[in-house]
Amino acid sequence: MSSLLAFRRLPWTRTCLERSFGTTRNVLSSTVATKKIESTTASQVETTLSKRHVSSSEDTSSQTPNSSDTQGAPGLPPLNRPLGIKQRPTTVERTRKEKLKDLLDQDARMAQRRHLVNEASKGYFHDMNMTRRNGGKTWIAPRVLIKEEKALYLPNIHGKSLVGGERKNTTDLMPGKVSLLGMLGTRVSEAHVQSFTATTYARYSSNPFFQFIHINLQENLLKAFLVKLFSNSLRSTVPSHFQEHYLISNQNMEYLRDPMGMTNSKVGYVYLIDENLKIRWAGCADATEREAQSLESCTGVLLKRLEENSVKKSKSKSPQ
Repeated sequence: MSSLLAFRRLPWTRTCLERSFGTTRNVLSSTVATKKIESTTASQVETTLSKRHVSSSEDTSSQTPNSSDTQGAPGLPPLNRPLGIKQRPTTVERTRKEKLKDLLDQDARMAQRRHLVNEASKGYFHDMNMTRRNGGKTWIAPRVLIKEEKALYLPNIHGKSLVGGERKNTTDLMPGKVSLLGMLGTRVSEAHVQSFTATTYARYSSNPFFQFIHINLQENLLKAFLVKLFSNSLRSTVPSHFQEHYLISNQNMEYLRDPMGMTNSKVGYVYLIDENLKIRWAGCADATEREAQSLESCTGVLLKRLEENSVKKSKSKSPQ
């Protein structure tokens, strides 16, 4: 009886075992397949990520500037236009008729409108924010002199002398000499002017045809009043050999800043003026070594030409 029961149970047991083994086999095979898929997917993802990493590193390396580009002031354009005004400056005050003519001039009004729109688009701290980029430097000084036929005139700038308080004009001071003009208004701008002019002044200060003029420009009335109030302390800080041609000015330069390239009131500007009141060279902000050398060489060229012309004139005037 027991053997009969065991015989009857045998197929059911065998079937159950086969089903269980089949299910286990399917589960194992599916698990192995899943693991293969996961490993394949992981390897594909790693490959994709590595490719992206390589491509991103290549893009970054291609965007990294060369060492030659980072020297000096990287990314700044050279001065691409002559600075100044087209008409020769004069100290004669304009008449009402001339002022009225400018008011009726269509081109003058359009230029004034463009200037007002440009100024309105700037924020209050625009100049301060621009100093964070290359120290406020906006262009690179030229290596050579601006040609005389293309050079423009320096506008008349007036101010009071640090010694005696006498009113002086650049139009009266500069004819017949090679003038180095430093425009400053802050302590930072003083350092900028010094970086350009130190070697040039040390070399040519003894030349009778050379002069160095500083203009402390304070367009803000409150700042101008404070500078005038503390002129005695300013006199003690300015070297004695600079005080004769050190002018304190509160002249409104709003419409002259763009023609002169003075786009930032926080940095210093240096101009090389010939005997005919034309701007032959200009630099801004902190000077590079090449710019300081260019100013020195250009000043020497102008002085040599002026000396040669003066000798020719003296010989032509002397009786034979």
